[in-house]
Amino acid sequence: MFSRDKWNEILQSLSSNAFRTVLTAFGVFWGIFILVILLSAANGLENGVKQGFSGIATNSMFMWSQTTSISYKGFSEGRRYSFKLDDVGAIKRNVDGIKYVSPRNRLGGYGGSNNVTRGLNTGGYNVYGDYPQIIKQMPLDIIRGRFINPLDTEQKRKVAVIGQGVQDGLYDKGEEVLGTYIKIQGVNFQVVGIYTKKGNNGRNPEEAQKEIYIPFTAFSQAFNEGQNVGWMAVTADDDHSITNLKQSVFDVIKQRHDIHPDDERAVGNFDLYEQFKKISGLFIALNAVAYIVGFLVLISGVIGITNIMLIVVKERTKEIGIRRALGATPWSIRGQILMESVFLTIIAGMTGIAFATGVIWVVNLMLEKAQAAAGPAEQSMFANPSVSLLVVVVALLILVGSGLLAGLIPAQNAIKIKPVDALGDE
Repeated sequence: MFSRDKWNEILQSLSSNAFRTVLTAFGVFWGIFILVILLSAANGLENGVKQGFSGIATNSMFMWSQTTSISYKGFSEGRRYSFKLDDVGAIKRNVDGIKYVSPRNRLGGYGGSNNVTRGLNTGGYNVYGDYPQIIKQMPLDIIRGRFINPLDTEQKRKVAVIGQGVQDGLYDKGEEVLGTYIKIQGVNFQVVGIYTKKGNNGRNPEEAQKEIYIPFTAFSQAFNEGQNVGWMAVTADDDHSITNLKQSVFDVIKQRHDIHPDDERAVGNFDLYEQFKKISGLFIALNAVAYIVGFLVLISGVIGITNIMLIVVKERTKEIGIRRALGATPWSIRGQILMESVFLTIIAGMTGIAFATGVIWVVNLMLEKAQAAAGPAEQSMFANPSVSLLVVVVALLILVGSGLLAGLIPAQNAIKIKPVDALGDE
């Protein structure tokens, strides 16, 4: 039941030495402040890193052919070979759990010679020969027109989807792009779409816009690749892990190209799912460290409150003795000390949460302004630092528990005071 007299007594007790009370409460304030800031920082870093995987089918791997390292079936080691288009169908038939297998070829334009022209404008760009499903495996936002489709692939249409960087390099500002033609190594391709995408996995965001996508079949025909495949993007379905399936994929490739089953160097690969799991595990560890560090700092504040409450009980020995002599029960004495401790802890803790929330709001505001200035293609490694409502609720429970813990020992000491001894205390 609410008692005005009891709360007046609590407030008077805490305000009688305001400076000491503030210094004591600062430990709890700082502990909960550090806890919330650390958790929000870990969350912001996680958001920024995982944003780089946005749109990517993370249950994927990329594989390419390398030289063999073991002689086999009359072939010497060091033999070079190439994936073939038939390997795609063989992987799908022989490995259960595979969702997409996307073969790809590329003309190197990254930092290379000028391989694309339009009128008097030229530029060096990466040109990819792809199947339509590649857009489901890698992040690509079509802002105008369309992406390549199955009919383009079937009919070997010479169409192209270009990035905004290509548009800026080959076209004048405001010039119509869709329906026009560009020459890729002397072969005309009609532009049917424009894309934008963010730089990820350490890539330069500007270079991510300077790519061109054309149908795989048109690429093979125009640039005399035949059935050769440069590399493949392989994605497992939701019920399987590509990490568990990749050895079966390698076995199919090795069998079809007469490669020794134990040759580990013949097929190069990058397991995106495995890397994603490592990153996810890292952030679990970071959150655990944030909780541990914040909790330890909070405990130091709780110890401070315990010490000050012990001093308060010692200072109020005579008062407690008088109350006991007038018939106050041990529970009423204990309850008041605990209420003072919990009240001080919660006020300090909620102030810490409020200040931490203000800091997070300012940081988010600065990040938004920086992102707006950099443009949508620029990707930050730190995004939207925040804490969930669950964290706030847990923090409140920690505060209540900490307050009770801080006041428990002083309260027990208070009820052990005998009225006779207390009245004679100086």
